[in-house]
Amino acid sequence: MNRQVSQSPLFERNKKGLTKEEINVLDDEIRRICAAPEIGDTKKGDLTGVSVHKFKVRDRLFLPAYEFDEKEVLLLALGAHENFYRDLKRYLS
Repeated sequence: MNRQVSQSPLFERNKKGLTKEEINVLDDEIRRICAAPEIGDTKKGDLTGVSVHKFKVRDRLFLPAYEFDEKEVLLLALGAHENFYRDLKRYLS
């Protein structure tokens, strides 16, 4: 199933700071998310409806947060684990 992919302004800002290698791996992971969005961990509480898929590039852990339905995947945020969920909550409220 082909889903439309869109990015939030926060996701775009976070992506700008990545290297080409990190962006290539991120693009591959986004393709995986679009093919099977259930691979991410579904969050509860303040982040109900948000999924997060963790992956590594070399020794760095990345967490893209997204929401999805049958037609679209909305990429919300991208970051390392430190303060990621706090910043995501702040962005969504």
